[in-house]
Amino acid sequence: MTTEQNELTMPTKYDPKATESSWYEYWLKGKFFEATGDEKKKPYTVVIPPPNVTGKLHLGHAWDTTLQDILTRTKRMQGYDVLWLPGMDHAGIATQAKVEGKLKEEGISRYDLGREKFLEKSWEWKEEYAEFIRKQWSKLGLGLDYSRERFTLDEGLSDAVKEVFVKLYNKGLIYRGEYIINWDPQTKTALSDIEVIHQDVQGAFYHMKYPLADGSGHIEVATTRPETMLGDTAIAVHPKDERYQHLIGKKAILPIVGREIEIVGDDYVDMEFGSGAVKITPAHDPNDFEIGNRHNLERILVMDEGGKMNDNAGVYKGMDRFECRKQIVKDLQEQGVLFKIEEHMHSVGHSERSGAVVEPYLSTQWFVKMKPLAEEAIKLQSSDNKVNFVPDRFEKTYMRWIENIRDWCISRQLWWGHRIPAWYHKETGEIFVGHEAPEYIENWEQDTDVLDTWFSSALWPFSTMGWPDKESADFKRYFPTDVLVTGYDIIYFWVARMIFQSLEFTGKQPFNDVLIHGLVRDSEGRKMSKSLGNGVDPMDVIEKYGADALRFFLSTGSSPGNDLRFYWEKVESTWNFANKIWNASRFALMNMNGMTYSEIDLSGGKSLADKWILTRLNTTAEEVTRLIDAYEFGEVGRLLYNFIWDDLCDWYIEMAKLPLYGEDEAAKKTTRSVLAHVLDQTMRLLHPFMPFITEEIWQHLPHEGESITVASWPVKREDLHFPEAAKDMALITEVIRSVRNIRSEMNVAPSKPIELQIKPKDAEVQKALEANRTYLMRFCNPSELVIDEKITAPEKSMSSVLTGLEMYLPLEGLINIDEEIQRLEKELEKYNKEVERVQKKLSNEGFVKKAPEKVIEEERAKEKDYIEKQQLVKQRIAELRV
Repeated sequence: MTTEQNELTMPTKYDPKATESSWYEYWLKGKFFEATGDEKKKPYTVVIPPPNVTGKLHLGHAWDTTLQDILTRTKRMQGYDVLWLPGMDHAGIATQAKVEGKLKEEGISRYDLGREKFLEKSWEWKEEYAEFIRKQWSKLGLGLDYSRERFTLDEGLSDAVKEVFVKLYNKGLIYRGEYIINWDPQTKTALSDIEVIHQDVQGAFYHMKYPLADGSGHIEVATTRPETMLGDTAIAVHPKDERYQHLIGKKAILPIVGREIEIVGDDYVDMEFGSGAVKITPAHDPNDFEIGNRHNLERILVMDEGGKMNDNAGVYKGMDRFECRKQIVKDLQEQGVLFKIEEHMHSVGHSERSGAVVEPYLSTQWFVKMKPLAEEAIKLQSSDNKVNFVPDRFEKTYMRWIENIRDWCISRQLWWGHRIPAWYHKETGEIFVGHEAPEYIENWEQDTDVLDTWFSSALWPFSTMGWPDKESADFKRYFPTDVLVTGYDIIYFWVARMIFQSLEFTGKQPFNDVLIHGLVRDSEGRKMSKSLGNGVDPMDVIEKYGADALRFFLSTGSSPGNDLRFYWEKVESTWNFANKIWNASRFALMNMNGMTYSEIDLSGGKSLADKWILTRLNTTAEEVTRLIDAYEFGEVGRLLYNFIWDDLCDWYIEMAKLPLYGEDEAAKKTTRSVLAHVLDQTMRLLHPFMPFITEEIWQHLPHEGESITVASWPVKREDLHFPEAAKDMALITEVIRSVRNIRSEMNVAPSKPIELQIKPKDAEVQKALEANRTYLMRFCNPSELVIDEKITAPEKSMSSVLTGLEMYLPLEGLINIDEEIQRLEKELEKYNKEVERVQKKLSNEGFVKKAPEKVIEEERAKEKDYIEKQQLVKQRIAELRV
């Protein structure tokens, strides 16, 4: 590669659209993302949390998948056989609602089409939106193994679902029964407890008097849902409540309906709440349902599946439940039954999918007995093979739920989904559960319901690997998975259920670690939503600033477990960072003089800057690796940003210009080699975060191999590690910074030469300064540079006390003595605070006992340094006051 080629092929300005447009296809054609099954390599597995095929991906998906991509790209470069398995979820309720909405626009319903035709339409929807999602994955640059892509309704996963259902049923852990469930009248399906969102709503308590059947008086009850009174079958009181003991066993008259209902005694009733008497509606309240079971009460449903009043509601038949409420309140008031309406703020369940108010509803559904499954999951967390939650505080969230778990309602009244593998005999009513329909199918009817979407999603880590075929090559090699990356909002929905099912069916935890992130919020901290109009489409961000800028912002913008606020300004600042990298690389390439990979030679005599940047590269590589393993991506971002922007661009490249523009050919060759090596390794470290720009630059650099995606991960090289050079460089850069600061304060232009006198504290410091005089001359621009242990402070000079030296800039005519004393007093105040802080730390017995010896030594070295600086500043103030 020649310099001319570099100039032609690297535009002067970084353009993400041009840079990102072709690399993804190149990666796919090269099959760099496909797991190889190479037994010489250790496997590393991640399964993607499958997005719903209901629409386009949002910023939360972009964040979640970027974190997974960082992990898998890093591990691939570290030599692992990486499988990052992609896929999508059929999302039963949500997808069916979308398809039905589309049909409604055409003036038809699913019932007009029939089940088979409707499912055809649903599959068409799936194909259309699956393609949208794949395009978005490609725009984000995700390194997915598409050869293993799965869908929760594909044939293999359907086999797994049937296997699990049949086995749990045969084990007595799946049962069918009539229970009060959460019912969504809008989508006309059951919901599990965690699909119900509770919101505080302003409602009312309606206080009523039910007449006693013997005419001796009345009994007071209250309700928030007066429309359900039509299904009352009892009134309950506490058996020890002296006010009502004489009424237990007697009858009351249900107003409007005129039916006699029993007064029962039950310990559930709170004597202190309200009147101490409670109306019981077993078909419309879960607690009433349990009381009804204990007292053999009739269950009377007064609504249909759409939330309208049914035949049992008498004159209110056909009315919407909320319209009925208004009318029944009016009628009860006219009859003198309703004597008080009290405003009441209470928690009301809403469907997570449709937003409709959830109705507690008596229905025959399928359930999973969760207690036996939960017991195994609880035991796991006390073992060496426990699932590690990151941050670990989320383990408490998980444990709190599984320790108080309720049975899971798994049937849904939908067409789109895994149809329940149960058949009912048309004559005997017998139930048959199996993988296939029973023989003589004409005598049997299959259950029309489907399974909760989360039932199949719970099998995702192993069903995608070929299970229930336990001899499947992928299952044997890649399961259990290494890490699951997901948001804290689906710990109950998904994470817990995957753990239950995996333990039950594979005997292993599904993943070693669970990395939890928060939600993406707007700049004001609000949740992004259509109603607020504050949502941001990740594709819009990519269109404006590129995928790399979005990825770096998302992955480094918060710490594990916390929410992330989206700021356009921060994405722009990341784009500026990418531009800085581009310009630095372009400068380096233009000065490499056509160097090839084989010509890189790091054995020659190196300058201080060369040794320093190679050492900084080593320490950065070590720390980046440690932090990625700890999932501290924000810290990695900070480290890489500082290394690239400050160390590489602002210091090393500027210092490299001295030999590059000089006459010493050997020094030029070494500097070019160091530049090529450091840029190559830096691009590798940055690659998991910003894959497109790093591939583009790496391909221009002298390199070997087809792609940076499979280049080896940087590790510390002892032959290129120079701790003493790092120490000397810290000294030189501190002097240069201090001179620049003084010039700025005194408004002396960098181009104006000024005298510089440096008083080192010992011969070692003097030697380091003399050896690197070239840098001081170039970057401090002194008219005269004196380095001498015997210097005395010149009159009317600016001074600076640094580690190991004092520095003076005689600025006669430019310096105001009083202002210089004020500046030094501020500096003294800073050192006073530092001395106080470090001495307080070292006098803390707890710190000294617990901290590693290395940390204590570092603090003692700081104390010594600060005290020296403190004394020298005091001395300088005293000199100026003479």
